[in-house]
Formats: sequence, C-alpha cells, structure tokens
Amino acid sequence: MDWVEHISRFWPHLAAGFDFLASLLASAHALLHKRDSRAATLWLGVIWLLPVFGPLLYLALGVNRIRRRALQLGVHKTLTRPVPENLGEAEDAGAEHLKMLARVVNSVVTRPLVPGNQIQPLVNGDEAFPAMLAAIESAQKTISLSTYIFDNDPAGQKFVEALGRAVKRHVEVRVLIDAAGRRYSWPPVTRRLHHAKIPFARFLPASLLTPWRAATINLRNHRKILIVDGKTAFTGGMNIRQGNVLADRPKSPVQDLQFRVEGPVVTQLQEAFVNDWAFCTKEILKGSEWLPELADAGGVIARVIVDGPDADFEKARLTLLAALTEAQMSIQIVTPYFLPDPALITALNLAALRGVRVDIVLPGKNNLPFVHWASRALWWQVLERGCHVWLTPPPFDHSKLMIVDGHWVLFGSANWDARSLRLNFELNVECYGREFAQRMGLVFEQKLRHAREVTLAEVDGRPLLSRLRDAIARLFSPYL
Repeated sequence: MDWVEHISRFWPHLAAGFDFLASLLASAHALLHKRDSRAATLWLGVIWLLPVFGPLLYLALGVNRIRRRALQLGVHKTLTRPVPENLGEAEDAGAEHLKMLARVVNSVVTRPLVPGNQIQPLVNGDEAFPAMLAAIESAQKTISLSTYIFDNDPAGQKFVEALGRAVKRHVEVRVLIDAAGRRYSWPPVTRRLHHAKIPFARFLPASLLTPWRAATINLRNHRKILIVDGKTAFTGGMNIRQGNVLADRPKSPVQDLQFRVEGPVVTQLQEAFVNDWAFCTKEILKGSEWLPELADAGGVIARVIVDGPDADFEKARLTLLAALTEAQMSIQIVTPYFLPDPALITALNLAALRGVRVDIVLPGKNNLPFVHWASRALWWQVLERGCHVWLTPPPFDHSKLMIVDGHWVLFGSANWDARSLRLNFELNVECYGREFAQRMGLVFEQKLRHAREVTLAEVDGRPLLSRLRDAIARLFSPYL
C-alpha cells in the first residue's frame, strides 16, 4: 500500500498543478479569442475564482469550436443552385440613400439581393399556424422544417400529425430541431416524430455530462424555417408551441410575427436549411425537388442573411450597424431582448443626434426577468441621447422587426443581444420596397398605440436596490 499512500500524499499538489495549468490555458484562450473585452475580463474572473469549475465552465460555455468544424465539413459551400445576379444596389427601390446600405450588406453576406418576392406578415400563431399547416397538407414533393422550440403540446402535435400524413403521401420530409430547444417540453416531441417515421435530426446535441460535446452547449440553432416543395416558405421568430395561439388563451401567451414568403428568395431560405441539414447529417439535399426554378411572385427585393459563430460570424450585427448608419428619417425596432453592445448603442445615439426618429419597442413584462433587469440598466444610455423606448403590455411580445425610413425592413430570428449576434445560428431577411415597409409600419404603429413611453426620469428614479440589481444583471449581458 506504499504506492497508494505515496499518491495520496502528492495528490493535492498534483490537483493544484492541474488546476493551475488548466486555468492558465483557459485564460490564454480567452485573451486571444474573445473580441469583447468585457467578456474576456469576466471569463478570467470565473476561471481563476472558481478552481477546477472555472476552466470547465469556460470549456463548456466560452469556447467556440463550430467555426473549425463547419469549415472542415464545407457546409457553407454546399449551395447547389446559384441565385441569378440582379440589381444588388436596389436601383429601382426608390430610396437613393439606401443604395449604400445595399452595397455594405453585399460586402458582408454571400447572397445577392433578388427581386420578385411576395412577403405576407402573419400575426401570432392564430394566423401563422393554420397557414403553415395548410402548406404542409398541400406538399407534393418536399418539406423542410427547422425550428428552435418544437413543443410536444397541442400545437406541436398538429404539426407532427400533418408531417406524418405528408410522409405517408411519400413526400420527402426533413425536420431539424435544436437539441436544447426540444427540451422545453417533456417528453420531447422527437418521440412523436420517431413514432410517425418522420426523418429528423437534432442540432448540436451537447451536455456537460459528455465532455467531448460540452464546448458546443452554448451554441444553438435559433432559425425558424418551413419550406414546402421549395416554393412556399415561412420564416420569422415564431417557435412551434401552443402559447403562440392567443385565441386558445394559453397559460403563457406569446405575441409573435411569422412571414409567408414566395419568389426567388425562397431558394436562399432553402439553401440555409440545406447547409444546416448537411452539417447535422452529412446528407446534401439537391435536385429540383428541393431547389426548383422560381418565378417572380411580387414586388419586394429581398435577401436572406444567415448569421452564426462560424463562417457567417457577425453578419447580422454588421447589417444592423449599416442600417443605423444610413438611416435619415426613422428607425423603428421591435425586439423582445434588448442588450446591444457599445457599438450598437453608439450607432443608435448617433442616429438620434442626426435628427433621425428612433423608436424601440420592448415588452413591458419579459419572460426572462434577469434579461429585463439587464436591459433596463442600459436604457439610460439611449434615452439621454434622444432615442425613444416604449413598453408594450402583456402578453409577452417575442416579435423581431426593424424598419428604416419607411422603406427597408429586417425580420427574422435574431434579437438585439450578444446571444443572437455572437453565439446563436440565426436567419434574417432584409427587404427593400416602400409598399411592404409601409405595411410593416402599420404593424409597428399598432404595437406603439398600446405601448407607454419610458422617460429618462423614470429610469433614473428607480429605487437604489433595483438599480443595483439591474446593474449586476448587466454584467452578464454578454452571456444572456
């Protein structure tokens, strides 16, 4: 037993040495790879103040390995049908100053602007779910469905049943669910999908119990896409869950926007799904069944902007900055989570100082109180420069929308926070066209009509304990 006693005698020193080496390596990685100095500083504190657990937490939540894996698989190059070249600078869009915005985004993203699209907003699950289910029932060849949350509730079960019937009609169906999002209900809906023989995949299954997958636990697929026969698409910010159907008076009601899309830009939506599916399964969906030739369907010029912690890093953030910079008259924003970084705050403030009317609509009662506290700690930074912040009454509004100068519209899955703009895989659509922008302006005005404006005096007048709580929450904003 001498060797046991020998090891036990030196074990504390070995453990301390291992912890020091792990902390040193984790710290070096954070210093070299974290672009946000606040995030790097906070991670250094976690690493050194939490022996053993600090480096493990950094491995699980702070390391991004998706960039290397995505490039190895080459999924960002699996586009099987090039989108035809078109105006690209929105010369027929009717807003001359927005040509520069189009040029900037052209330099940021790989997909061109395409004319000839029809886009219809669908408010809440009351309008979106029947339209999506009807499209699934009409499918003849293919169905692509990607979502973050797919609850095993009455709404989710309707989608499973419709997809199951499509499979029985010999429609090629592919369903992609984020591995974390599927856990929002129990048992997970994947059991129903399996029982109905619906092909599905989980995006980045990860767990702290599986160290080789722990590094991806914080990187989620937040995209929402449904495409039927490669021709009719639905996208936006809406998850599949009963709470979106307000007419049924759910326990946790959620307002949201989804969009029905037809025209050439549907190909770009399908390409985004093809890439995600190839990433998860290595199956490349190709051929006219998945990517048919598409005719013009309307007058909206549009393009898909995919964003994620891989080859598409910060494309959404750069698009937001470009739009804020080019705005001349008005900026209208609806987002459930408002935690902009210093650059976005500066761009918002500079727009307001130039005389641009900046309205930011947020939910008065957030579904994530901690995020609401952190957001409230930032409001004074935009209010003091002339931006307007509005709070909408319940139910919680999960909508994501941005309108610039009554002509440019951005909608999709991304929020104004670090999680969406740096960690999640997101999908947004930018649109040029006064008619569509004015239609979305009516949706914005409807939200504003029921909202109340927040004043700087109100924010400054919060009780001391509330301000301290909000300030502490703000420290974690890079991770919320």
